[in-house]
Amino acid sequence: MKKKSLLASALTALALAAAPGAAQAVTTGSILRVSPTPMPTDMTSESPTDMTSESPGGAMTKPFGPGCSSLPTTGEGSLESMAKEPVATAASHNPQLSTLVEAVKKAGLADTLNSAKEITVFAPTNEAFSKIPKEMLDKVLSDKAQLTKILSYHVVEGKKTPEELTDATLSTLAGGTLTVKGSGEDYMVNDEAKVLCGNIQTANATVYVIDAVLLPTAGASPS
Repeated sequence: MKKKSLLASALTALALAAAPGAAQAVTTGSILRVSPTPMPTDMTSESPTDMTSESPGGAMTKPFGPGCSSLPTTGEGSLESMAKEPVATAASHNPQLSTLVEAVKKAGLADTLNSAKEITVFAPTNEAFSKIPKEMLDKVLSDKAQLTKILSYHVVEGKKTPEELTDATLSTLAGGTLTVKGSGEDYMVNDEAKVLCGNIQTANATVYVIDAVLLPTAGASPS
């Protein structure tokens, strides 16, 4: 019996040696049936991973704030259009910034802003300017030197991301400094101006639309 058993084992071994493919099918049959599965699994797992990694980056560059909903979705004044235009030109296509655009033109700063490299502009809305008494505002708009100083106070070097404005003290082109604090979609400039729509990208600037006009000296008023 032992001889027959040994003979049967030897014959089986010879048969398997003569047909290695069969041996693999017999010994690893379950692996062969499963082996194709990891390929599509890997392929599908890479796609969501890539999308997820891009999503946070994309979110960082998106504008935020309640005022962003008023921007046109297409054409002039839309995010896509403004991203291709220099900042003064882009602002001129936003109806909420028409007073600011008028002031920039009166100060002769349009070309300066359009040709600047990598700046951040805190842009007061028409409503922000309307908080200034009309007589005072008219006087400021007619005083080019003072107007230039006030407008330059709203501009800082570098395209500032929201992360850079969490607790920042920034030097302005007017020579003074301003502060920005906040997180998420809630940011305040100089503890007085709320960001209505932030992180708007233009060809050469990042724009933060605010609800108050900033003054170069704390407590000062246009006069």
